[in-house]
Amino acid sequence: MISREKDLKQIDAKGLTREKVEEQLRIFERGNISVNILAAATAGDGIQQFSESQKNELVEYYDANKFGLNITKFIPASGAATRMFKDLHEFLEEFDAEKESISDFLSNSKNENLKRFFSQMEKLPFYKRALNNARESQPGFNSLSNDAKNFILIRTMLHSPGLNLSDYPKGLVPFHDYGDHVATAFEEHVFEASKYAAIDGVVKLHFTVSEKHKEKFEAEFESIKKRVAQKAQVKFEVTYSYQNPQTDTIAADDSNKPFRTEEGTLFFRPGGHGALIDNLNELKAAIVFIKNIDNVVIGTQLEEVAKYKKVLAGKLLKLQERCFKFLKELEAENASGAPIEKISEFLKNELFLKFKSGFDQLSEEEKLQYLKEKLNRPLRVCGMVKNEGEPGGGPFLVKMENGESSLQIIEGAQIDKNNPDQKKIAENATHFNPVDIVCGLKNYLGISFDLNEFVDPSTSFIAEKDKDGKPLKALELPGLWNGAMAKWNTVFVEVPVTTFNPVKTVSDLLKPSHQVK
Repeated sequence: MISREKDLKQIDAKGLTREKVEEQLRIFERGNISVNILAAATAGDGIQQFSESQKNELVEYYDANKFGLNITKFIPASGAATRMFKDLHEFLEEFDAEKESISDFLSNSKNENLKRFFSQMEKLPFYKRALNNARESQPGFNSLSNDAKNFILIRTMLHSPGLNLSDYPKGLVPFHDYGDHVATAFEEHVFEASKYAAIDGVVKLHFTVSEKHKEKFEAEFESIKKRVAQKAQVKFEVTYSYQNPQTDTIAADDSNKPFRTEEGTLFFRPGGHGALIDNLNELKAAIVFIKNIDNVVIGTQLEEVAKYKKVLAGKLLKLQERCFKFLKELEAENASGAPIEKISEFLKNELFLKFKSGFDQLSEEEKLQYLKEKLNRPLRVCGMVKNEGEPGGGPFLVKMENGESSLQIIEGAQIDKNNPDQKKIAENATHFNPVDIVCGLKNYLGISFDLNEFVDPSTSFIAEKDKDGKPLKALELPGLWNGAMAKWNTVFVEVPVTTFNPVKTVSDLLKPSHQVK
């Protein structure tokens, strides 16, 4: 399939192998594999709910047991802001001032986000800056009609000369106006981490960024470091990494043959956020908090966010303590002395793992080995929010190929909607995944897991894309919190929707939850 010397040199230059590329091409021939969801995880049945006293106990447990642990907050932040400003780009392309007014344009539009933008744009944290820029760069700006002013304002926000925000990484777009300063999503994440991830006065954060924007992130940190450190009374250690080029995947044409550019070379694409499992693997941290770059709250909501982060982390540490205890017992005891039944009940009731058929017929030695293998895995506790129409994957009980079932975060694209039973299960889901995850990445001996050993490669996903106007098939690696963590031990905990405050479009910044009073 791949034989030309030119192709082999290109593959080698990316740090890939011919065998790896041909394996990816076979996935195109295979097609997407749908997961087998048995049930949606719901409150009390896969998703745990805690009373206030239980929450307080978990917070206290985390605060008392976090010292001495290497704790890091991990934020995927390589995404560009282009999609965030998609509505505004379309407006600039479609609006014709000679044919209609903006008011008429909006009346004929079904885009509610765009309507909210025009009715409240002065509340945007970068509005004043854009207005001043437009006045300085556009002669006679103040004498223009309101429609002309607004058109220029939007162009100033998005492009250069101007603020050029659509060319920025999303993490560096201004999100909140506090009066004395405007905070980017990056700054909000840095300050937020001080509320729950500080150990001995130091907070560690790791951002995955695109290489071309790393200097911008570093400059932003230098500009905010003093202010945020004084406010939080801690020091910050911020590190960065890029998506490894070796995780790029080959694209295919309609015949599942390698897609070639106009120059005849192979075409590779980034493998999606699932590739970041390598970045997570390199951290070598004991406890990692994961959260998306665009999910931040204003300062007045931070205490509640921090509380639930500690709830999740407290639950993780408690579960991890029991896992480690059982593993040490399995190491120390002979087959007849190990608490097989007790460990089995823990795995079933606390980690929601359903064993493969035939477990009861195994010998004691085989049972011990099986239990040890199930306990000795990375652990994650994931916050889940009641479904209120926000996009995102959801929590499900999934049957695996080996006959076992476990809790998984599943994206809609992984579900076979042509299967009535699977479709009905998906439609009855009550919660979704806000990406509010706490991970335990070391085993009972204090050694870091190799996270690549716990990826389910069958969950890679084929998407339709294009290059230079030609359609192609793109291969997305198993998602970071989907297939890349499929073989982890997973627990779901309900968290309030107030802790989930994403910015998917620029109009989301106009919601009350992003307005500083």
